[in-house]
Amino acid sequence: MPTEPETDYDPELGRKFIFVTGGVMSGLGKGITAASTGRLLKNAGFDVTAVKIDPYLNVDAGTMNPFQHGEVYVLKDGGEVDLDLGNYERFLDIDMTFDHNVTTGKTYQHVIEKERAGDYLGRTVQIIPHITDDIKRRIREAAEGNDVCIIEVGGTVGDIEGMPYLEALRQFAHEEDEDDILFTHVTLVPYSKNGEQKTKPTQHSVKELRSIGLQPDILVGRCSDKLDIDTKEKIALFCDVPTEAVFSNPDVDDIYHVPLMVEEEGLDEYVMERLDIADEALPEAERENRWRDLVTQQTEGEVDVALVGKYDLEDAYMSVHEALKHAGLEKNVDVNVQWVNSEKMSDHHADRMREADAVVVPGGFGARGTEGKIEAIRYARENDVPFLGLCLGFQMAVVEYARNVLDLAGAHSAELDADTPHPVIDILPEQYEIEDMGGTMRLGAHETDIDAGTLAAALYGGESCTERHRHRYEVNPEYIDDLEDAGMVFSGRAGNRMEILELAPDDHPYFIGTQFHPEFRSRPTRASPPFVGLLEAVIGEDAHAATTEEVSH
Repeated sequence: MPTEPETDYDPELGRKFIFVTGGVMSGLGKGITAASTGRLLKNAGFDVTAVKIDPYLNVDAGTMNPFQHGEVYVLKDGGEVDLDLGNYERFLDIDMTFDHNVTTGKTYQHVIEKERAGDYLGRTVQIIPHITDDIKRRIREAAEGNDVCIIEVGGTVGDIEGMPYLEALRQFAHEEDEDDILFTHVTLVPYSKNGEQKTKPTQHSVKELRSIGLQPDILVGRCSDKLDIDTKEKIALFCDVPTEAVFSNPDVDDIYHVPLMVEEEGLDEYVMERLDIADEALPEAERENRWRDLVTQQTEGEVDVALVGKYDLEDAYMSVHEALKHAGLEKNVDVNVQWVNSEKMSDHHADRMREADAVVVPGGFGARGTEGKIEAIRYARENDVPFLGLCLGFQMAVVEYARNVLDLAGAHSAELDADTPHPVIDILPEQYEIEDMGGTMRLGAHETDIDAGTLAAALYGGESCTERHRHRYEVNPEYIDDLEDAGMVFSGRAGNRMEILELAPDDHPYFIGTQFHPEFRSRPTRASPPFVGLLEAVIGEDAHAATTEEVSH
């Protein structure tokens, strides 16, 4: 875990802070609303960063079940965080650090460690001021070096675990100039049976927020349609904000259209005026338009990709879904992701996989569903279906090859079968003595050396790449020579670690696996090379063609 620096607060730095809270119910889209606001401010020429506050007691998201909480997103410094930070990185096109995720576990752990060390000199340690002071410190440190910092408070107003954070924000507002602080509140505006947009949930949510001492400056109504003017006026009247401070965030087909929607509502201009930075913004004619051009372009076809996993929950594979979407933006095609249950490969899920144009096997942990993943990999390999394996998908590709090409019966990963006669995947040497599960895997960005003339070199446009990792197990060195003699190519390595595998173009049109997670560095404006190559193989472009063009990955 990163060290905890203690910095002195400097009120003259002039940073702007936008706090985003939510009411009525969770999952409304606070994060997308906040990220969209940040995208528009970035287009206007400002340096923008973000902080996600998660009130749970976990120190980080690393030990959470994806089915309950969505995917665990990995940052460049190895921080395991909430998936909303992935949205911030994708929308803002920035690399964040573990300091940009504030959790109750992390905050309390730090304060308690200071108390044990005697740093409080005999004082009684309390939520106010010690916990709230630590929260404020973390926000200010994360904002350093940026013009605007957007802080999303997870959960909903009224949650007991969120109270210390809202109190910290109340104090924060008193410590900063009023022109440097903006409170945005996102609420639900449902329809009644007779088709009326109902404002009462918003009124109650704002009442709860005001009882804590926070008055929102902006209200964003989540509704299936745009808010009627009468609805906006009623919300403004009962919630004590100007009508022009009430904005719609209606449902859209694609989250990447949300910035365009809130821009149409004028949210960005209102924010800049309210923060007194409108005069510093780029003229509209000079603002970045690539985002708009990408997400509104007319596509020229469709590609069906089978995503073979065990979680029937899109959030569990969010970054994979988004990386496929980004590749589709670059290749100008719509990507239809078909979920294939790896535990039900004997029924219609297998038929769905066979009807797809490509197969992706994502990362994961545990034995459940792995035999189905191995079966999917074999199908893709034997039938020349473009294939991409990620982390566990990479490892299962090695297992499949060992079983069905090397004829090593019972070959498996030692993680999944401790009694396998052929542990072609085994635990990392440095993991032998580790007992704690949280934050102890091989995590974060690491460089991979790539062999010239390989598919991987063509994809990455060079002989190295830096991608993010999250694993404890790797290819067992004892089996590497046999695997390579049989035709598997390990084209990417980090020392003696196998990082990328592929099959030669004479053996397969596109078969590649990565021990790392390239999906975590994919952006709408900068698609991940292995995902782009997958689509190129489907639409008939030569993914093996070498190129000397350097790419940012």
